[in-house]
Amino acid sequence: MNFTNKQLARIAGFFYLLVIVCGLFSEVFVRQALRVGDNAIATALNIRDAEMLFRWGISADLVNLVFGLPCVLIVYSLFKSVNKLLASLALLFVVIQTAIIATNLLNQISPLLYLSNDSYLNTFSQEQLAALSLHALDLQAQGYGIALVFFGFYCLIIGYLIMVSNLIPRFLGVLYTIAGLCYLINTFIMLLSKGFANPLFVYLAVPIFIGELGLALWLLIAGVQEEKTQP
Repeated sequence: MNFTNKQLARIAGFFYLLVIVCGLFSEVFVRQALRVGDNAIATALNIRDAEMLFRWGISADLVNLVFGLPCVLIVYSLFKSVNKLLASLALLFVVIQTAIIATNLLNQISPLLYLSNDSYLNTFSQEQLAALSLHALDLQAQGYGIALVFFGFYCLIIGYLIMVSNLIPRFLGVLYTIAGLCYLINTFIMLLSKGFANPLFVYLAVPIFIGELGLALWLLIAGVQEEKTQP
């Protein structure tokens, strides 16, 4: 079956919205909701009490990765006629990001293993297992931040390609570029701050959300200018 570029763009927009929803669910409604600051015991109790929700969060991350790849592949096919080298580089950045996040999911799964009450864990106290669980979540957070550096560069490249093409309104390219910059600022603030604190995350998340959601909705509803693209 052959799809027009406008149809492909709408498919990419649908996948992108799914990625956004899954990402928000796993980060805001699972990880942030169950974690209680640096309180390992309280966090462990929350994970035990809401184990299925925690598992759904991991599953949502996997769905995010699975549908994210065809989404960026379609975006590549749409913009390769603008600048094939940059479009290829953007695709490569997302492949690296996906590999990091997929591997990093092992850290998110680790608390379920530590808190499973398997016999081989009897040598550890409940406090120690809770501390190990929180440590795994800390590693997951840092790994996720590192992966988003690569996605930030993806956003910068795609934002630029949008601005120099006639496929999508240029203001969306500007918003997407700003989202990419915010991803980079967010991660490097985290990495350079003592205790990996990031007080600016809430403010940086707003332009990120606007830039990504704006592009996803435009692709889904309007697609791209068919006459300006090549098959």
